[in-house]
Amino acid sequence: MASKENQQIAKQVIAAVGGRDNVVSFAHCATRLRIVVKDRSQVDEEKLDNIDQAKGHFFTAGQYQIIFGTGLVNDVYAAVEAEGVSTTSKSDLNDVAAEQGGWFQKAIRTFADVFVPIIPALVATGLFMGLKGLLTQPQILDLFGLTSKAIPDQFNTYFSILTGTAFDFLPVLVCWSAFRVFGGTPILGILLGLMLVNPALPSAWDVAQGNAHALMFFGFIPVAGYQASVLPAFILGYLGAKFEKWIHNHTPNSIDLIVTPFVTLLGMSIIGLMLVGPIFRTVEQGILHATEWIVALPYGIGGLLWGGLNQIIVVTGLHHALNIVEIQLLANTHWNPVNPIGSASIAAQAGAALAVGLKIKSSKMKQIAYPSTISALLGITEPAIYGVNLKFIKPFIFACIGGATGGFLSSLLNLRATGMSITVIPGVLLFLNNQLPLYILVCLIGFGVAFGLTWIYYSKHPFEEDYDKTTSKKNVPIDTTDLPVNNETIATPINGKIESLSKVNDSVFSNEILGKGIAIVPQDDNVYAPVSGKITVAYPTKHAYGIKSENGAEILIHLGIDTVNLHGEGFTSNVSQDQDIKKGELLGTFDHKAIEAKGYDSTVIMIVTNSDEYSDIKEVTEGIVSSKNPLLSLEL
Repeated sequence: MASKENQQIAKQVIAAVGGRDNVVSFAHCATRLRIVVKDRSQVDEEKLDNIDQAKGHFFTAGQYQIIFGTGLVNDVYAAVEAEGVSTTSKSDLNDVAAEQGGWFQKAIRTFADVFVPIIPALVATGLFMGLKGLLTQPQILDLFGLTSKAIPDQFNTYFSILTGTAFDFLPVLVCWSAFRVFGGTPILGILLGLMLVNPALPSAWDVAQGNAHALMFFGFIPVAGYQASVLPAFILGYLGAKFEKWIHNHTPNSIDLIVTPFVTLLGMSIIGLMLVGPIFRTVEQGILHATEWIVALPYGIGGLLWGGLNQIIVVTGLHHALNIVEIQLLANTHWNPVNPIGSASIAAQAGAALAVGLKIKSSKMKQIAYPSTISALLGITEPAIYGVNLKFIKPFIFACIGGATGGFLSSLLNLRATGMSITVIPGVLLFLNNQLPLYILVCLIGFGVAFGLTWIYYSKHPFEEDYDKTTSKKNVPIDTTDLPVNNETIATPINGKIESLSKVNDSVFSNEILGKGIAIVPQDDNVYAPVSGKITVAYPTKHAYGIKSENGAEILIHLGIDTVNLHGEGFTSNVSQDQDIKKGELLGTFDHKAIEAKGYDSTVIMIVTNSDEYSDIKEVTEGIVSSKNPLLSLEL
């Protein structure tokens, strides 16, 4: 039976989201309550801010996520369930959230599912292009007494391989990912993608430059290679996956292994080369030209519009659709004028958030604003947008003005990145040429305008509310066990490489909302207890553990990002809740390579959830670490 306190929290949650009738379903993970609602207009976000013991909330992927932390989230979930609200699993909840959106939102979500996994390859390629630009600058060559003519052919060939492979074989990456998302066999997607760029076909580059002629099938269908194409491979991947599943469902099991791949490849190769390819290459070129036209509008108008609207698009969740635009720009021109404009708009969100943090009296808002500023400067704006700027509306508007100003300047200066997906500070790596000072200037302008407007406005107008008055109840400790809190050293739970928590691809962890800690890129599958104490949380999904040490430290070990969706697949657990544990004992295992193969981030996160009880939490080692060795020092 839920305690009176948790029942009260459950009632606050239900009231804040518009009542039981407005809840489609809800679930929870290791730290967050996740709720899908019918009508967002019925949600009172001010009430969400004031829920007892909640550490914050945000809306993403069609669902509200209310952060409670380990242990408490289970109790609140049970209390909400006791109030008669419909529950579901987290993965099913994601499906429900997806269904809540219209067809356009579903299409955007699908684009993201297909293109996000291939972005790392394009990011690396962009960095290679930037590195080549840096090393071949006349000023750099002069340092070694060289000229461009002195660069060995082998060097040029090597860098051509580094900078050309991803774009030359882009249809392979896209077709593979589309097959994976739409339920086909990925290896067939790879093979179809390779058919689109087979050397037997005249290359797209040669045909475009007039050095070769397309093959004419039936006298009127032009067929050439599809190097650097995106849409033809995406459509072919979608059709191919659906076609393969249809054949599979209509083929006897005894001959399925032979018939299904044969018919799939034969049919899709014909459709791809002669129908899908020619049609969607034309569509793709239209999108590319439209984007180039907008960005190239005279007097910086294109950059002003793009920079001003960029983060509004992020709020709507439609920014994933922009990936295909940037990919097309890079594949066809090897330049990305959208990136510096986006960087200016992101820097502007950081500037507004910092001004709020410096001006507001609320200590809680300061604790959110400062990490959010850092996160935005590293290219992740959601914490700054949802956690700070949109709470007061005007800082978000000022940030959009800053983004428009920076975008305007970027267009006037004709700035162009060599890659995509990394922005602001990390984005410097895409401008390792004579554009670098101008790129920094554009980001500073976006940041400065947003900061200045926010600072000036709130110098004359008080903030609408003081969060200290409404959040005083939120600091009630979750665990009431009377264990003393003493200085302590926490061991490494797994073999791997240390990473800063700020680099974790989850804003709840990276912004230290749940507490300070460390991230570890695993090199092993065994997870060990970092302290002696008691298991306070052992999830059935085996993806997270909560431990309270003998010295009072409350520790969360989270294995991967969003791995709760795997429902325990790839995980084993050797412990149960309320079990005593000794430092160095095996908690369980997780197959990090198999988890990564399924598209999940396998980073292990260790958080001290009662960090505010310590004056200092610092690393005592760095780099590659071995399990059971000292990792964090906790000092009162």
